[in-house]
Order: sequence, then structure tokens, then C-alpha cells
Amino acid sequence: MKNKPNIIVFFTDQQRWDTSGLHGNPLSLMENFDHYAQEGTHLFNSFTCQPVCGPARASFQTGKYATKTGVYRNHITLKKNQKTIAQYLNKHGYETAYIGKWHLGSSEPVQKIERGGYKYWLASNLLEFTSDSYDTIIYDNDNNKVKLPGYRIDAIVDAAIRYINQKRNKPFFLFISLIEPHHQNHTDDYPPPVGYREKFAGRWTPPDLQTLKGTAYQHLAGYFGMTKRIDESYGRLIDSLISLKMMDDTTLFFTSDHGNNFKTRNDEYKRSCHESSIRVPSSIVGNIFNQGGRIKNLISILDLHATILDVAGVKNYKSDGNSIIPLTMKKNSKWLDEIFIQISESQLARSLRTKKWKYCINSPSSDPWNDSKSDRYVEQFLYNLESDPYELNNLIGIREFDTITKKLREKISKFIIKHEEIMPNIKKAKVVENPGQLGLDPGSFMEGY
Repeated sequence: MKNKPNIIVFFTDQQRWDTSGLHGNPLSLMENFDHYAQEGTHLFNSFTCQPVCGPARASFQTGKYATKTGVYRNHITLKKNQKTIAQYLNKHGYETAYIGKWHLGSSEPVQKIERGGYKYWLASNLLEFTSDSYDTIIYDNDNNKVKLPGYRIDAIVDAAIRYINQKRNKPFFLFISLIEPHHQNHTDDYPPPVGYREKFAGRWTPPDLQTLKGTAYQHLAGYFGMTKRIDESYGRLIDSLISLKMMDDTTLFFTSDHGNNFKTRNDEYKRSCHESSIRVPSSIVGNIFNQGGRIKNLISILDLHATILDVAGVKNYKSDGNSIIPLTMKKNSKWLDEIFIQISESQLARSLRTKKWKYCINSPSSDPWNDSKSDRYVEQFLYNLESDPYELNNLIGIREFDTITKKLREKISKFIIKHEEIMPNIKKAKVVENPGQLGLDPGSFMEGY
């Protein structure tokens, strides 16, 4: 086993957690993910820290919240003074490579100075605009246009497999960034491989999408078809590692930048505090993560940043996340099971996700496109995730939950003070009169908090 294991990130875009069979999806969309997550380490409760592409990617690369990176919305370039995973690992003896979608540059193609320090480059800033499902156009190190053959997922993963084969005798860090299962912007469609849409039409719909009005009836079959092909390519990637006898010397991360609410929570697909937007499928396999079991602690993509650096043996890094290696080794009993989430563009909002509760505040007086933070908020959502996992019953403003709301208000204030250096003023929600028969025991509201 190498002292410096190879590290691969397999990063999808806009993928809900419940596309996985391990989370109840009955369609066998992610058989490879499900199998290897159970052989390795399955991160059962995994979340983004910002449910929109650019900010989430900047946070993953730097380990910092969006208000610290400055990339609090799309169309903001990651500043040169923000140290990335690649820059850490370049100095630690790794070859570093990026293949796929970047979304942190100011131009197309991405100038070398804006590539986050990656040595090998085969990418587009906005892959959804330079390519289509069967027309994959990206750029190489010298910003030459490259057309890759095949369906876009296959084209990107094939390029990654070629890189792995070339670099198999050196420690490398490879970031594979797919655009799928994100919609194709210019058509507002989810184009799967030929014949895959028909496989999944009308077969199963998650409960939130069944209940709430949105575009699932139009888009879900294509989305599921894209997800199936993602998993097939993920399986081919692992097959290549097995055939090259690299699994023991490689750590493979699978995760996504955010989820997809199919226009049920707002007028687009993400940018909300709900599980559909923030919860993603995640696992780590290979190397020390084999037989790691299922971890139910709440994990942020910021924690994955810290874990990558820990795997590589980097010391004294700065991250708002924490390495999960102690959790895997069953040596951390003090993990903070609270996820702080920043939301922009659709609204300037903040959310706190605990094991049992979801709490969200928004700043209606702020401009969510031009304001990165605020000191004034209004309570917006409260969900009991044990009894209402798909968040169909908003409890905010109901008197019986005042004790819970007060606790969550205090907790989220501490996160805002710590990470945004602002003392927030959070206005209580308007009291809901006659909320109906809750069927709940007020004395048990704090249980399992």
C-alpha cells in the first residue's frame, strides 16, 4: 500500500440522495454505488453547504463557507488567494488533474490562473453550455478545443480512465466533475442516453414530488435515465481500478454539489433549504475506507474537503469542515451533528439541519443576487424530520414548538456569528392560529434533539 494513496473525486451535479437504493429508491438506478458503498463507507446523511453550483464547488475546493470564499452565487470567479485542494496536494507530491465542469472561472475556456492549481486540465467552465448530451466539447491545458466521443457521461469518464492508466505509477488526485443529472439549460430537459427515458417513465416518484406541484411528471424519467448512466460509468471506473490492481492504493469519493426539487419549492430546481435541494448521495471506498460501514452522523461536503487532505497526509490545513477518518475508525464520539447551510440567488437565507429538525430563516429585505449576507432575518420553516422526512408540514409559528424554535434560533445565530462575523437579528414567525390537530405530545418535542 502506498504512503500516498491515489485520491479520486467522482462529482455529480444536482443529484438527489434518494436516487440511491440505499435510500429507498426501488428502480436499481445506482446498483454500483449501492454495492460499493456497503463494501466501503456509506455516508448516509450527507449534505451540501450551499445548494447552487458555483458556491458549492468553491466550498468543496477550499473547505470554506461561501461567504468566506466570496463565491456566494454563480458567476463569481474563485479568487487566486483561496487555497484549493489541488494547491495543497501539488506541494505534497501529488499529480493533480481536473476533468469535466469547473464553474469557477471568468471565461470560456478557463485561463490557467483560474484553474485552482490543477496541473492537468481537460474541462469547461460551463459544460452545460459548451456541450450537449451527445456533443461533448471541453478544453485542454493549452485551451485547445477537444471533442470527446460518446454520450457525455461516458466521454468524461473515459477521459478519466485514460488519465488513471497513464498515471498509475504516481500518486495522483483526480477530480471528475460531471454535469449530469443536471438539466440541459437551453432545452430545459434532462436528456438521458437513447432509450433510457422510456425505461423509467411512470414507474416511481418520490413522495415530495408526488404531493407538491412541479415538473417531475415531465422531467423525472430523463433524470432517472441520466442517473442510471452515471452509475454505470462509476462502475466502469471502479472496474478499471480493479483491473489495474489500484483499489487498495486508491480512495474514491462519490458525492454531488446539491440536489433537485423539480420546481416544487421555488421556480427552479435547487436554492432552497429542503432535503430535495441539500441532501446528496455520498460514499468513500477503497484504501482505509473499505469495510467502514454506514455512518449516520451528519456530513457536509466541507467535511469531505478535510477528509481528502487528511487521507493525503496534509497537516495544518485550514477548513470549515472536519475529517471523517476518526468517525470511520470509531474514534470520534463528539461529532457535531448539525449542518449549517447558506442559500443565495432565490433568497438570502440560512438553514440549520440537525438529526431531527430542519430550521430555516430568510432575509426578505435583502437582494439575494447582490447581498452575500444579512443581519436581519425572519423565521420561515420548521420541520420534524423524524415524522415528516419529506417536509410536507411546516411547523413554524405553531406555539407548541416555541421551545424547539428558540433552541434552533440560538444555534443558527452562533453559526452566523462564527462564519459570517455578524450578529443576526432573527424575527419570530407570525403565530399560526388554530393549526389543527397535531397529534403530537408537546412533552416529547425535545426528545432526540
